[in-house]
Amino acid sequence: MDNFTQHKKFFAKSTALIILLGVLGFFLLPIIALLSSAFGSSLHSLQHLWQTVFTDYLVNSLSLVVGTTALSLCFALPCAFLVSRYHFIGKTLLQWLLCLPLAIPAYLSAYLYTDFLDYPGIVQQSLRTWFDWQTKQDYWFPSIRSLGGACFILALSLYPYIFLLVRMALMEQGDNLQQSAKLLGASRWRVFYKITFALIRPAIAVGCALVAMETLGDFGTVAFFAIPSLTTAIYDTWLGFGDLQAAAQISLFMLGLLVLFISIERYARRQQRYYQRTGQRPLQTQQLNGLGWGLLLFSIILIILAFFIPLFQLSYWSIIYFEQAWTADFWQYSQNSLLVSGLAMIICVCLALLMHFWARLTPVPLAKLAVRFSALGYAIPGTVLAIGLLIPFTFADHQLNQWLKWLDLPMLGLVFSGSLFALVSAYVIRFSAMALGSLETSLNQIPPSLEMAGRMLGYKSWGIWRKIHLPLMHKGIFTALLLVFIESMKELNASLLLRPFNFDTLATHVFTFTSDEQLERAALPALILILVGIIPVLILTRALLQSGKKHNK
Repeated sequence: MDNFTQHKKFFAKSTALIILLGVLGFFLLPIIALLSSAFGSSLHSLQHLWQTVFTDYLVNSLSLVVGTTALSLCFALPCAFLVSRYHFIGKTLLQWLLCLPLAIPAYLSAYLYTDFLDYPGIVQQSLRTWFDWQTKQDYWFPSIRSLGGACFILALSLYPYIFLLVRMALMEQGDNLQQSAKLLGASRWRVFYKITFALIRPAIAVGCALVAMETLGDFGTVAFFAIPSLTTAIYDTWLGFGDLQAAAQISLFMLGLLVLFISIERYARRQQRYYQRTGQRPLQTQQLNGLGWGLLLFSIILIILAFFIPLFQLSYWSIIYFEQAWTADFWQYSQNSLLVSGLAMIICVCLALLMHFWARLTPVPLAKLAVRFSALGYAIPGTVLAIGLLIPFTFADHQLNQWLKWLDLPMLGLVFSGSLFALVSAYVIRFSAMALGSLETSLNQIPPSLEMAGRMLGYKSWGIWRKIHLPLMHKGIFTALLLVFIESMKELNASLLLRPFNFDTLATHVFTFTSDEQLERAALPALILILVGIIPVLILTRALLQSGKKHNK
């Protein structure tokens, strides 16, 4: 009986370990496929691109990253300083509103501001009327369809990443260090540079890294402005020339740039040390003065430009063009989005529960390592991820059909690369980090003593998970389901490359009309995507604001 019990336990552990290794392999599959394809094939196509247009792609991408990051800093830092250093009526509401531009896809703002600021737009028309200008040669107006225009649009959508992190870092600072510096005769500028700025540098670095990653992986904005970048190079190489290996090599190059950005950020802070500051008096806020009123005006203008103008314009178009948008195609695309997002949501949360359960109840380093590696997918741009999945799935389709042909059976076609399997897999790999993070927060709030009590009552691991973990994690599970579902609804880059034939989601449907400069006809689904996208932004903002309040207590 003892031998049987030991064999049973060994079999259970071996099975769980095999499943865990399979899950880990699934999440690492895109990176492995990119490495294999890039180094296992000829570099002739990439060399040809490098000799012709690759330099333009690279320079434009780096310029886009630098310009967007710099503008995002210019937008975020004044707003973060305002809400952390001053108190005024409506401060809480302003903090929430400053985060809402994250819900606006950048390519929608690109179309709207092009419509406003281009030569036939309302802004230049008004200027020509007011100043009696006749032609474009009579005046100069910055072109929105440019690299600078793309940086401006992306910064309007991405600055909240820096704002949220810097605001929390400013709220964590105590008053003791600043008062000590003032007693030693330091000026206000020296106090800001030597203390305040030094302490928020990690938050600025992390925020800038997030903005850089999102900018480098953006496709909708640069495609609409016709700016050749590394992301558009991947699409052109694969969809235009059918060269999957060259697309994989460019994707790997992009992934290397992301690793380089993160490494530079960490290397710059390698000698800095930050410690928890307990028992300090919170930094005292002050009434609005001349600078404060200027910052408040700047923040209000920023919110109007980044959120309210796109929202109101889309709402207006949704009413005017309601009949053109409310069609059978709209319902079909909505059902498609609900289907793939729902599948991705369920699979993500189930896999996250499995990995956290194994890591919590089994002290195996591999389990914790699997959780960390499974969260890497969010750092991979959707375009790179799509190419990384196309390579193994296309290979699997060819092998499967050859095997069926050898058995004299009917071939099944593109089972993996041409079906919903590829699209849902991309969503799962990319957004599992959200499920893992949400469930980890809930799981860490469960004390180990409850598990010990369950074991004393005779429950096995499965019983502890079912009776203790699941009931106490219901809020985290619901949040994880919601976050993955909504982010999957909005995903564009991977959807454009991996969607099956004649299959559109709301995001690809809206982008198609945006590319054809007919967004008015797709304003209703675009508005739905924005309203749905507000939900995870509010969840994220609420969590960070509550964290800031706890640090101030």
